[in-house]
Amino acid sequence: MTIQQAGIILVGLGPGDPELMTRQAWQVLASADEVYLRTRQHPAVSVLPSGVQVHSFDELFDDEHDVGAAAGRIVEQVLSLGRRPQGVIYAVPGHPLVSEQTSAAIARRAQREGLPLQVIAGISIIDAALAALGVDLLPHTAVVDALELAGAHVPPFSPAAPAVIARLSSAALAAAVRQTLSAVYPAEQRVLLVHAPGQPEEKVEERALREIDQSEATGPLTVLYVPALGAASSFEGFQEIIAHLRAPDGCPWDREQTHHSLRQNLLEETYELLAALDDMDPLAMREEFGDLLLQIVLHAQIAAEAGEFNINDVLHGIHTKIVRRHPHVFGDVRVEGTQGVLENWERLKEKERQAAGKPEKGLLDGVSVALPALVQAEQYQQRAARVGFDWPEIQGVWDKVSEELEEVRQAATPQEQEAEIGDLLFAIVNLARWLKVDSESALRAANQRFKRRFSQIEQNARLQGRSTADLTLDEMEALWQKAKADD
Repeated sequence: MTIQQAGIILVGLGPGDPELMTRQAWQVLASADEVYLRTRQHPAVSVLPSGVQVHSFDELFDDEHDVGAAAGRIVEQVLSLGRRPQGVIYAVPGHPLVSEQTSAAIARRAQREGLPLQVIAGISIIDAALAALGVDLLPHTAVVDALELAGAHVPPFSPAAPAVIARLSSAALAAAVRQTLSAVYPAEQRVLLVHAPGQPEEKVEERALREIDQSEATGPLTVLYVPALGAASSFEGFQEIIAHLRAPDGCPWDREQTHHSLRQNLLEETYELLAALDDMDPLAMREEFGDLLLQIVLHAQIAAEAGEFNINDVLHGIHTKIVRRHPHVFGDVRVEGTQGVLENWERLKEKERQAAGKPEKGLLDGVSVALPALVQAEQYQQRAARVGFDWPEIQGVWDKVSEELEEVRQAATPQEQEAEIGDLLFAIVNLARWLKVDSESALRAANQRFKRRFSQIEQNARLQGRSTADLTLDEMEALWQKAKADD
């Protein structure tokens, strides 16, 4: 391979031990007049020929509190040096394009600017860590930078496959990485820390995930290896199960289903989930969320087979929509409080409709007519309130409830009674909204209380050798009060 004479040459120094430096890398460095190092803290630096003028960027990391800012300054300086007639040689630990933030950014910028660029490969720290562990990257190991992972809220990879996390350089960074991983992995998950891979002092340390920031051996070249949780832990694995059910060698029942045939299942699973939510039963909630997810993925699989859309289209659509409608989180828009968020949400939706060329809709047109009546009433009221159509204070709501109740009393015909009862219920829903009570959940809870207490009346009647039909109203009232007291 011919070595270029100008522009930028990126050289990999290998994982540590000078003997692991490639012959090509050594030839480039040995024949150089001047070399710029990402860091002098690398064993291979000690064997460079004495005639080579060596510079390093260590001082930037000593002075900068922000590692990202320091890396950015290195990128700019190397690019500036690369524009000189003699160019620049920039050497980094490991491989220039594997887990090395600065050289990867330099390569992208050089290619955009048309600067000559040559990459001299090296054995990466990932290679050395895998050798120490005796594991293979294949078939699908995730490779992640610790700094990137520490800034995330959930791991950006599937737990069904192993993960290698590079540059776990300090206890503080390890604690941040642990926090992110804990969103998915159990605290007792066994993981492996590889310290100084490829160097004589190489060490493999097994710990629980919750302990990774307690290792005294953590340093600039530490790598974290997280074993897979298994196939049943990933969304992709679940997709495969559903696709298999629909495949020719799958389940006859699942293969026969259509969007229409599954409609009732979707509705039933939704109501079963609502019941679990009402009961505040975490185990039931977990199961029912799974059943609902099954319906969603099954519908997406049916649509994919018909060429309509697939689950990635579903995820892309909702991802894009959420980011677009939260510019106060993912952009630079400023809003004041929840009301400001809701008002901006409605403005964004209207702009989306206009951009899509859709006919103008009323504010309430987007509320589904299939919703339960109480939910539908609350949705109407919430949307009207977003544009200011609401009582200025709760006393107006109390007065409206009293007014509607009186109109029910005065209603003379069945038609008037039905209308006034509807208005009263609508006003009650508005009162619940003001009190921050979900009216649908409140009524469902009241239904369950009634069922539970009436069942106790029936049970007490049976203990007396009687049926509820044999009880007088006073006797039933007494048993009701007892059930209420015991509830």
